[in-house]
Amino acid sequence: MKEDFYEILGVSKSASAAEIKKAYRKKAVEYHPDKNPGDAAAEEMFKKAAEAYEVLGDPDKRAKYDQFGHQAFEGGGFGGGGMNMDDIFSQFGDIFGSAFGGGGFGGFGGGGQRRVKGSNLRIRVKLTLEEIVNGVEKKVKVRRKVQADGVTYKTCSTCNGNGQVTKITNTILGRMQTAATCSTCGGAGQMIDQRPSGADAQGLKVVEETVSIKIPAGVEEGMQLKVSGKGNGAPGNGISGDLLVAIETEEHSTLKREGDNLHYDLYISFSEAVLGNSKEIDAIGGKVRIKLEPGIQSGKILRLRGKGVSSINGYGSGDLLVHVNVWTPKELNREQKEFFEKMQNDENFVPKPEKSDKSFFEKVKDMFS
Repeated sequence: MKEDFYEILGVSKSASAAEIKKAYRKKAVEYHPDKNPGDAAAEEMFKKAAEAYEVLGDPDKRAKYDQFGHQAFEGGGFGGGGMNMDDIFSQFGDIFGSAFGGGGFGGFGGGGQRRVKGSNLRIRVKLTLEEIVNGVEKKVKVRRKVQADGVTYKTCSTCNGNGQVTKITNTILGRMQTAATCSTCGGAGQMIDQRPSGADAQGLKVVEETVSIKIPAGVEEGMQLKVSGKGNGAPGNGISGDLLVAIETEEHSTLKREGDNLHYDLYISFSEAVLGNSKEIDAIGGKVRIKLEPGIQSGKILRLRGKGVSSINGYGSGDLLVHVNVWTPKELNREQKEFFEKMQNDENFVPKPEKSDKSFFEKVKDMFS
């Protein structure tokens, strides 16, 4: 079982955002790889602290975690001990300030040199309702920047490969030393040495690549998935950005989605309502047959449990709700009209709602319970 994120950082569940950030910085400094070279246990604690802060440091993710725990992020996030150290440094480097050599990380190549991360790319993927219910793997073509073959780099002459420049100024309090990211190399510590034909000023070229995207069941319109490392590349020893995938959904011809439930409008004839019948209706994965009891009323909701959408948080599947609508004929021939005229005052045709027959509002309440 995964450890509680609050316990990892050593804070209470009521801790403020500032307290959480301070606690993470303390843990990260304590277990940083530069202070614990070759210590696998310290590296593991460093990763756990980063994973905890990645969730608790974000108000929306923290709210989900408080409500659902670790299950809210199954299949996403850093994945515990399998975290990429480069991702940790690139996402949370600003938190450390000057704790390690003036704002950088020794693990990035010494001194203040840092690894530049490429820009993210964004695409939209449209899914059918069947794909949403079952989950799907999509292959898409993406045009992204990668390091060109034959490009070489040299040490930045401005910062001598440190990624930072130091400035000393005389003040009334004495000499003050400040460090800032090198504006020439952007902190990478390297510059283009040789650039092949077709590469841009950073030594990158555009290629078309097929990317496989695993989309879990239960995603919704507007959700965004991340494919790590499939964005634009970065020059030198940089790491690639991410591919951000926005989800769009196609409208189904007969089924409507609401949360994890699906809705189906079933229209039946007056005769079918009186005599009862067996009907086939659309469901994900094929047709299903339902039985209509004699005397079924318009507005009746039949619930087919588990025939809805799988919960993205792993809490089972929703239901298929079949809304029964009795179709009243608008035109009758003479014989039909005479029949119903005779039945107008017949005892069996006089409305007699029973106490067990629920009102419209009660049906709606049941539908969402």
